[in-house]
Amino acid sequence: MSRIGDTPVLVPKDATLTVDGASVVIKGPKGELTLSIPKGISVVPSGDGVFLVEKKGISKKLNALHGTISALLRNNIVGVTKGWTKQLELSGVGYRATMQGAGISFSVGFSHPVVVNPKNGIVFSITDSKVLVSGIDKYLVGQTAASIRAIKPPEPYKGKGIKYTGEYVRRKAGKSAKAVGGAK
Repeated sequence: MSRIGDTPVLVPKDATLTVDGASVVIKGPKGELTLSIPKGISVVPSGDGVFLVEKKGISKKLNALHGTISALLRNNIVGVTKGWTKQLELSGVGYRATMQGAGISFSVGFSHPVVVNPKNGIVFSITDSKVLVSGIDKYLVGQTAASIRAIKPPEPYKGKGIKYTGEYVRRKAGKSAKAVGGAK
């Protein structure tokens, strides 16, 4: 039984949620998102600004979708009201990022700069050696941040690369010198 799916979805005053058959449209001050609802799941109003996600039947698939759709609705509501952000850090000598139009150009030790252009709904900003990825769709923000990190992930010996702010990079010891006058 899904406890996440059973909890009611609360819609704040500055957002609206409308059910149009097999899709739900969430509008807020930051934008608008649409979520398609699979068969067997329904979103039902239950009072002032409260919606319930209900399942029609009992099966393993419906139980999984029940909680998933409820969580996606909550994420979309947060996205259209507050927005989602991910912050990345560049660490390494000479590693830098510069704005190039709406996109970002990364200099991270390659022979050429790597240019990343934002998808629709994503906004980049740069402060010091930090890159901020923001938008209203949680999945798209996370996927964009992950693709930026994949350009040059932090390496374990010196910690150079692109990492999430607050990410712990487990460091390894380098080569150790061989014992002088080893085995005979």
